[in-house]
Amino acid sequence: QEQLVESGGGTVEAGGSLTLSCAASDYAAGSTCVAWFRQIPGKKREGIATVWTKTGASVYADSVKGRFTISRDNTIKTVTLQMNSLKPEDTATYTCAAARYQFYGCNLQVTPFNTWGQGTQVTVSS
Repeated sequence: QEQLVESGGGTVEAGGSLTLSCAASDYAAGSTCVAWFRQIPGKKREGIATVWTKTGASVYADSVKGRFTISRDNTIKTVTLQMNSLKPEDTATYTCAAARYQFYGCNLQVTPFNTWGQGTQVTVSS
């Protein structure tokens, strides 16, 4: 069974940057969607970015568009989330998720992400 392991969380000052990584034990380079979600205690989980491993095509939530960049490296089965211009409201637990056998691209609302990592905490201080 595929496993996802996140790394790179931590604490940073507002305006700073962090890079999160999601390492997959196995994914099909031509048909997997990998996404990053985040959740603040007491609030609904939010999908913020997803990438299609076949082409690298990405989709972002409006809340992070222009500040975050998701990318994949199929040779090492890793998806990276580069987070710039961080704000205190970006503070959350960030979790990566995957959906296999997605042959037509990825969508944060529709794609059935069914494999999840454990999450990593990101804290942005003001």
